[in-house]
Amino acid sequence: MRALVLLSAGRHPVSGKPGPPRVEMQAARLAAGLDAGAGGLHAGASIEALREALGRGLTQLTHLRLDAEADPVPALIAALRDLKPDVVFAGPRGEGGEDTGLTPYALAHALGWPLVAQAVAVGAADSAMRVTQALPQGARRHVLTRLPAVVTVYSGAPAPLPFALGRARAGRVVEMNPAPSPLRSPREGETRPYRARPKAMRANGVTQGKGRVLVNPDPEEAAREILAFLRQIGVVGPAA
Repeated sequence: MRALVLLSAGRHPVSGKPGPPRVEMQAARLAAGLDAGAGGLHAGASIEALREALGRGLTQLTHLRLDAEADPVPALIAALRDLKPDVVFAGPRGEGGEDTGLTPYALAHALGWPLVAQAVAVGAADSAMRVTQALPQGARRHVLTRLPAVVTVYSGAPAPLPFALGRARAGRVVEMNPAPSPLRSPREGETRPYRARPKAMRANGVTQGKGRVLVNPDPEEAAREILAFLRQIGVVGPAA
């Protein structure tokens, strides 16, 4: 099974040092468990800060040279059609500051591949792949997906493999010059006048507002109290 990991230019959350995001190194561990020759794929201006990935489970990095402001999606789509991997792993989003997390979804849509999100474990299953997904409150779900597929990795997946200097030196980087990609369109903001919004509910269902405790009230009294409470917390406007 051929596995690839999408790599993005990240920074350490404490030191600010450039390097691959931790969750992508967790993805490299899952990829290495499926494919001893798993590789990485990066589209951007430089790959120097990502060489660490060669010591954490990946054997080769493919660098698609693009301008810093170029849209990486077209180049990634063309490369994946050429490389023909069975599974592409990615983090939920990059760490470049304005990353939206939509790149894996854009790739899956363009290639017509299924996408499985929040993976914490994977395994081969004939011509398919078993994926364990993380769900809210610690729940897990097991799914079977056809291949090729795109899989985004959850931050609660197994920790990255320890860095191995020998493997890092043995790995190699392949440079490619794809066709020029269009520049990313700048984000356009929108200004709106401020308006009061309803107050957020607490996790246990109790709000910041105050109300009376009614014991076996008649329906009309209960309705009046509920309406007064909703007005108090801003859900319903004042009476006309």
